[in-house]
Amino acid sequence: MKEPMSIEGFDLLTEEFKYLLEVEKPKVANEKLVAAAQGDRSENADYHAAKEKLRFIDRRLFYLNSMIEKSQIIDPSNSPHNRVRFGSSVTIIDLGSDKEDKFTICGVLESEPENGLISIHSPLAKAMLGKEIEDEFKIKLPLEIKEYEILNIEYFNIFSLKKNIRTKKDFSFH
Repeated sequence: MKEPMSIEGFDLLTEEFKYLLEVEKPKVANEKLVAAAQGDRSENADYHAAKEKLRFIDRRLFYLNSMIEKSQIIDPSNSPHNRVRFGSSVTIIDLGSDKEDKFTICGVLESEPENGLISIHSPLAKAMLGKEIEDEFKIKLPLEIKEYEILNIEYFNIFSLKKNIRTKKDFSFH
């Protein structure tokens, strides 16, 4: 299954992959060699810590690689946002409570639900995709069915809305 993401999301994914592969993994592998040279490995905490860090790095590299292989880069700025699609910022109103909310549909790795950035795979995003302004839709929750209406559809760059953008210091395992 393809994994939609923005250009910036893909760039960040590949930046983390390259950093872990070219900087972090060699550094930790060297730490492991230095610790191993200190003698008895069975009681060597530095050796075991480095070995564990390498396992974490390898698992993360495997995950990032699979996401890179599955990625489908989408530039939502090139699409009209007359209908809800990837990258659309959608203002909805809960028809039961008259409460308004705004959500932007993005890739799973770009999502920040607490900041209104929801994955394209989320039930809310799936229910909104393809809808137009004034369209109504329902979401089935465990205890109730919620009804919403789309008030507005617009486009903002996903990364201009993010609050938690990972940097190189977030990529390392220290």
